[in-house]
Amino acid sequence: MFDSQAINAAVAKLYNTYPFPPDPLSDEPPPGYNWRWNWIAAYNFCTGQKPLRQDIRILDAGCGTGSGTDYLIHLNPEAEIVAIDLSEKALEVAKERCRRSGVLANRARSVEFHLLKVEEATQLPGEFDLINCVGVLHHLPDPVKGIRALAEKLAPGGLLHVFVYAELGRWEIQLMQKAIALLQGDRRGDYRDGVFVGRQIFASLPENNRIVKREKERWSMENHRDESFADMYVHPQEVDYNIETLFELIEASGLEFIGFSNPRYWQLERLLGKSPELMERAKQMSDRDRYRLIELLDPEITHYEFFLGKPPLLKADWSVDETLLAAIPERHPCLMGYPSQNLLDCDYQPVRLSEAEFTFLEACDANSSRKRTVGEILEILNAVKLDLDAVRSLQQRQLIVLSK
Repeated sequence: MFDSQAINAAVAKLYNTYPFPPDPLSDEPPPGYNWRWNWIAAYNFCTGQKPLRQDIRILDAGCGTGSGTDYLIHLNPEAEIVAIDLSEKALEVAKERCRRSGVLANRARSVEFHLLKVEEATQLPGEFDLINCVGVLHHLPDPVKGIRALAEKLAPGGLLHVFVYAELGRWEIQLMQKAIALLQGDRRGDYRDGVFVGRQIFASLPENNRIVKREKERWSMENHRDESFADMYVHPQEVDYNIETLFELIEASGLEFIGFSNPRYWQLERLLGKSPELMERAKQMSDRDRYRLIELLDPEITHYEFFLGKPPLLKADWSVDETLLAAIPERHPCLMGYPSQNLLDCDYQPVRLSEAEFTFLEACDANSSRKRTVGEILEILNAVKLDLDAVRSLQQRQLIVLSK
């Protein structure tokens, strides 16, 4: 048995003491992008095509100090945004962040902030086309209740992006959390004392200690801030998942699992590609068993990030040449370094475009107003040696988006 009200109060106390994340405020819009927070990019990833409309409603469920909210507002200028959190202090920072960055200026649609728990999202009016819930569900007293509340508010055809902790890559964190709790004794819940105890432990442990080495390898750059240290090591409520328990959570939501939004990690070829025999065996496994195999073989994973959808979610199929020729291509909204043959894709990975690909991308960039089809662009660029397979490759690599 647990007292959900007491747990939520303890979590609110932590974030009122240490508002999180502690990203500095800026007088400029947030730099770059996170494509998962861009409606066009996220919808394209999930369905293979550009969404029909951009005047949507977005919910940032558990917005904290508003770092993600700032991006959601900036990257979706036509959307109505609602942000909720259970921490009053964090919400104050979120409002100030978005005010100072300038993303609230000259918007046609509203941005709202509400002091509200994720489990209480059902109290909000209307439905949402995109719900962002990053780093929140694993801190709820009842994550199933939380994800079901969000599923209820998701519009048909809508997307829910979730980020929750993974147990395998956080083993040393779990040990440190328990050690701090033991040393705090009856002072547990005094988060400033918890940070003091934790920092004293790290200062005292030998350099070759496994927990110390892990902290230096993975977390020390962010944990120099007490807010981050407290969030990681003295949090009063945390649920860490593995593939099996993760999919129990997903199934409880009643939503469709679309896919992980960091697909490179989930490619078995990078681990077993040298063994055709094992790769052949893996083909006989279910997707879930393959995911479990990957995390067992590469237990560095610290979190899962994935999209869920509420049917009907129509997915495009560009395998038929006639369909692809009739599609309208546009440049992907999340590319850095364009215009250039050398740029960074939506995951900030380097891409080297051929001259033909770059010429086609330039034509797509001008296509948001002209609405020319793939076939029409290829006809205009008839001197460019680019076939339909190359166009498909651009779409599959998230360098262009297509619409019918």
